[in-house]
Amino acid sequence: MRAASPAARPRTSRETRTLPALAPGAVEVPFVIRCYDEVVAHDTTWNEHSHPFHELLWNQRGASTAVVGARVWTITPTLGLWMPAGTLHSGSAIAGTWFRASFFGLSGTTSISDIPVAVEITPLLRLLLERLGEPRLSAASRSVTEAMVLDVLTPSSRELLLNVPVSDLLRPIAEAVREDPRDQRTLANWAAELGVSPRTITRAFTAETGTSFGRWVAAVRAQHAVGLLTRGWEVEAVAERVGYRSASAFGAAFRRTTGLTPGTFRTR
Repeated sequence: MRAASPAARPRTSRETRTLPALAPGAVEVPFVIRCYDEVVAHDTTWNEHSHPFHELLWNQRGASTAVVGARVWTITPTLGLWMPAGTLHSGSAIAGTWFRASFFGLSGTTSISDIPVAVEITPLLRLLLERLGEPRLSAASRSVTEAMVLDVLTPSSRELLLNVPVSDLLRPIAEAVREDPRDQRTLANWAAELGVSPRTITRAFTAETGTSFGRWVAAVRAQHAVGLLTRGWEVEAVAERVGYRSASAFGAAFRRTTGLTPGTFRTR
């Protein structure tokens, strides 16, 4: 049986959480790495904020998003996001998402990047971070485990990142495709609707997103697909929902975009 579509998902109340914007080191923290996790009971959004420490975001279950400016990352059980201290960001997660956050104090740690970067949550890294969450971990074991985390924590070349165009020309396209990834309008279709040449749209997409219209649409579909896969949807149903005629076509496009297979993200 196929999973229910998003429209059929039971309505839940929405919660908005407000956090402060703090500069790096603005608050002294007495830890090297501290872990936090929560299953959100409601569709939840976090306002734009920043932390005085570095943060690694990842999920035990489900998919969530983090937004920095016009860049939108999808966070999953296999792809996390490193958020450097002081970086303004907002976020969202749907009800039932089990998210995890690991906080890295500025003293005793070195940032793996000065800008947000994806981090592959390998089985080893997952085990180490879960171990740090054990309440009875001895000080000696904690120190060894923290050192191992810092040793294996590296940026990943794979990421679910979308650069969202904000110009008046491209905004209608971005809003339509993000609202419904099944939208089949081509570059020529959009050019005719907007009264410009296809070349004008092509140049604008390259300038604003760093990629072509076709690759940008594929990235939107991949991000939307991950959210469905992590909620247990069958691959065939996801392919149809995000605008592909077959599961094989969807799989090929998904691998080209993310470097991973749809099955990597599917919750069983």
